[in-house]
Amino acid sequence: MVMACRVINKRRHVGLQQLSSFSGTGRTFLGPVKSSKFIVDEERHESILISSVVRLLESLDLTSAVGQLLNEAVQTQNNTYKTGTSTLLFLVGAWSSAAEECLHLGVPISLIVSVMSEGLNSCIEEVVSLQVPIHNIFDHIDSTKTFSGLETCGVSLCPFLQIPSDTGLQKAHDLKDVASPSLTIYNLSGIPVRSPKLFRPQAEDEANKNTLQNPQTLKKSLLADSRCRKSILIHSRHFNRTDSNRWINKPEGFLEQHGAATPRTYRCNDLVELEMGLSHGDHNSMKLVDAAVRLQFQNASTQQGNCTIPFMFDISRIFTCCLPGVPETFSCVCPGYITVVSISNTTLIKELQNQPVQIILIEGDLTENYRHLGFNKAANINTLLESMKVQQDSSEEQWTDYVLQVLIKFNVNLVLVQGNVSEDLIEKCMHSKRLVIGSVNSSVMQAFAEASGAVQVAYITQVNENCVGSGVCVTFWRSIPSDVIDRINILTIMIKTEGINLVTVVLTSPLPAQMQAREDRFWTCAYRLYYALREQKVFLGGGAVEFLCLSHLQILAEQSLGKRNHVCSGWLHNTSSWLASSLALYRSTVLKCLANGWHKYLSALMYNTANCSSELGASTVIQQHLQSATDSGSPSSYILNEYSKLNSGIFNSGISNKLEQIPSVYDIVTPKTEAWRRALDLVLLVLQTDSEIITGLGHTQINSQETEGFLFL
Repeated sequence: MVMACRVINKRRHVGLQQLSSFSGTGRTFLGPVKSSKFIVDEERHESILISSVVRLLESLDLTSAVGQLLNEAVQTQNNTYKTGTSTLLFLVGAWSSAAEECLHLGVPISLIVSVMSEGLNSCIEEVVSLQVPIHNIFDHIDSTKTFSGLETCGVSLCPFLQIPSDTGLQKAHDLKDVASPSLTIYNLSGIPVRSPKLFRPQAEDEANKNTLQNPQTLKKSLLADSRCRKSILIHSRHFNRTDSNRWINKPEGFLEQHGAATPRTYRCNDLVELEMGLSHGDHNSMKLVDAAVRLQFQNASTQQGNCTIPFMFDISRIFTCCLPGVPETFSCVCPGYITVVSISNTTLIKELQNQPVQIILIEGDLTENYRHLGFNKAANINTLLESMKVQQDSSEEQWTDYVLQVLIKFNVNLVLVQGNVSEDLIEKCMHSKRLVIGSVNSSVMQAFAEASGAVQVAYITQVNENCVGSGVCVTFWRSIPSDVIDRINILTIMIKTEGINLVTVVLTSPLPAQMQAREDRFWTCAYRLYYALREQKVFLGGGAVEFLCLSHLQILAEQSLGKRNHVCSGWLHNTSSWLASSLALYRSTVLKCLANGWHKYLSALMYNTANCSSELGASTVIQQHLQSATDSGSPSSYILNEYSKLNSGIFNSGISNKLEQIPSVYDIVTPKTEAWRRALDLVLLVLQTDSEIITGLGHTQINSQETEGFLFL
């Protein structure tokens, strides 16, 4: 285990300092550009390469109470959403420092808890205005438009948080690269990307063919088209604002601002656009996710026929098969179930691959001593051995012989087992030309049960002719070079049957140390897309949501500061109202400390993505935009306006003639907001728990003691 080293000041809140210490270890994992870490185990003299918060915490010494609480929060977030753990860990540290600062300024703990909770809830309500609806994304899916057809590109923050450089700016495009009028040029951090456009009438396509012949006309056409492709936000609580005369409602329900461009409105109804926005720079993983989704969609369309049931992305029917030591070119997506077996099964697979085989499914362990959960062994039963022959034949051998007789009786050549399998049984079955595979996922078992007609059973003794499935094919997956097979010493096989709803993603890496990280990245992309399609909405990403939270909290803090001054001016005239006014006195301070956590988040995000050479420079950029957002009178509209500009805001003012557009970056809604809530809940839990342990008083008693002490002042 590795210790997270930091000097702890025992005169201050120890638990919050420990949270900040743990949080600092994962700072480089924030954002799309992650820096891997070598974790060195001083006891075992071993080192591993990691690039995720979950793997980091697995390697740290978390024996303390605070460490265990942090690990539990991160594991819960990861097990549920497979994403958001880096945000959670960073905000835990940022808000721990914020709570420490509040304590240092003398703010009562009860007010820290109530105001921080209220502030975060207000932020979550505010960012609803940056949600992008997703509707009917599979109604117009085209098999010719795939994520794999896109060129890989860099990563991006929201437009107004980017700082262009001469090296990052793309010079004049060679129009001959536009090979077809069905392609639109995007740009992400100055790197060109080709993306298929939405469907258009045939007459428009013919007009675009003529446009290609004239470069000047083509340039104007592309610029006009980029504006036409801007999405539409069909709901926003800012449409009907009455607190300012700057906004006028139009008849269609959209809003118009005097003295400024109409804010860009968003909607997403293209799968490739959504996947690209959710990839966060990991295009290799998202390509595999895209292929898996399209394969599921194709299978669903074939099975449904003329039915009009909406397609739903079923992530439970997608599995990964990891092959360390194999070149990355072998990574792919295939229908059916792909798994690895011992290389000693080569002859057996050759025997089975040219014929359909029958299958049985065991949902528990396939061992002699296995009993299902809740099994009660009969009492007062004694076994007497009457001969030495029975004693010589062990119960294990008798049991394996019985299993083999059952398989022979029902002509079964393939057994899938959800749990563990006896090694002796596997060996005997192999010699009898029967393949037994253990540790199979429950969803794989269910898929084969549905497609082959097999019935899952808990014990081999329950097998009868009605439990046996048929029509299953077993074959080698791909011809991997012999030198690679000798090195990895495993055999990869494919098991499938007609109509099976199962997709396997084969992940390969020539470096075994990177295999776990590659699988983690794939599942992160897959779950981002899954939750986006499930919720039918996403956030504008790249820091836009966090920037709105920051600006919103600062506005609330300024409003509270005005109320605080008003309260202080009338304090001596009405001393009996002091208790009721204490919240107003400290509200501004707590909100500013909470907002400072968002400021640190955005600074680290910009620094990690190389948009700024230092976090101090990033902080300056953020502060400038905060002032602009405040002056605009509506931070959310300011963000939408900056997104709507073709050339990504004020920092790109010198490149207005460049033919480029930064595409949208998206974040998923619920996993992000849940990461925020878990981070703050953990900080407040540690804050209150440590205080009760130190003082020996409960929450109500602490509040009373603080109040009395302040009244005497």
